[in-house]
Amino acid sequence: MAEPLKNRFDPEVPRTIARMISAVYPRFDEKAFVRSALDGYEALELMPRGRKIAHELRRFMPDDYEHAIEILLNSLDQHQGRTAVQGMGGFLFLPHVFFVAEYGLDHFEASMRAQYVLTQRFTAEFSIRRYLERHQAATLARLAEWTTDPSEDVRRLVSEGTRPRLPWAPRLRAFQADPRPVLALLERLKDDPSLYVRRSVANNLNDIGKDHPALLVETAQRWLVDATEERRWIIRHALRSAVKRGESGALEVLGFGHVPRVAVEKVRIIPQRPAIGSSVTITCEIANRATVAQPVLVDLRVHYVKANGRTTPKVFKLKAVELPARAAVRLAKRLSLSQLTTRTHYPGLHRVELLVNGRPHSLGTFHLIAASRRRSTSA
Repeated sequence: MAEPLKNRFDPEVPRTIARMISAVYPRFDEKAFVRSALDGYEALELMPRGRKIAHELRRFMPDDYEHAIEILLNSLDQHQGRTAVQGMGGFLFLPHVFFVAEYGLDHFEASMRAQYVLTQRFTAEFSIRRYLERHQAATLARLAEWTTDPSEDVRRLVSEGTRPRLPWAPRLRAFQADPRPVLALLERLKDDPSLYVRRSVANNLNDIGKDHPALLVETAQRWLVDATEERRWIIRHALRSAVKRGESGALEVLGFGHVPRVAVEKVRIIPQRPAIGSSVTITCEIANRATVAQPVLVDLRVHYVKANGRTTPKVFKLKAVELPARAAVRLAKRLSLSQLTTRTHYPGLHRVELLVNGRPHSLGTFHLIAASRRRSTSA
């Protein structure tokens, strides 16, 4: 199992931040700050560790927020040698972002400037959400200005920070209910020259589609008019969750809205009783029963057993193909059954389906067993 990310956000992080601040603000009590920040640190997960450091910064920095944030910004270039930033990228600045989110809401201009700087070191997507909630009109206006900023990091903040369902962050309920202000920003970014930004635009639109599937389809259809290949990529990426859910509107946008005349044949699931920690391979053929070519989008859906014995479906992308008349194509997928931080496997009967243009075709089952029950091949 992969090492938890929090282990790399180790005690060296507050020590490094303390050294950085002391270099530009000699009155900072470096030793007391580190001692206080590390009190109870080991028991915390990644995000709570970042918030704890931010809380301690508030205690040890000047009471005046604008003075304090200026010190923090001045300290950004001070880290030297081996620091916690190695292997963590800009996560060193996670506490700085939380400092702005928690303590800067009454200082709009100073905090927007801080987020403008911080997002080019790490990301201010977690902090900007607090400003969208407290100062929605002013923050949206500033984000609209930032859609043309020279920095791709700043432009990405516009799309990533307004995602209604941003991972690791509370949802933006107002934009879940009415995403039109967000869509207005995405319109400005849909042809951004940076893939980094365009991917964020697609993820935001994908989020919107989970609450407003019809609006997702309408936007995708509108964006397809005179679309470049780059914009078409955004549309495909934005529709991915809707396609996995088998939503007819999304499939139609991509040209897979019809019910295909196909047969699923030569299915093999090997082994039938795999052990946790091993793998299972699923193969089949999909044959075109029509006298004309048919565009087909093929995905694999596995119903994973959960701890409570119920199942939850997970869809894997397989293939999009123009299937010639009377032709067949072979498909194969190897599924790892190792325990992951993102998926825990449990023993039980797992159903497997092929989704062809969103329509399910049963492939069969495999029975996952605990590793200790696996029979030795040498017995």
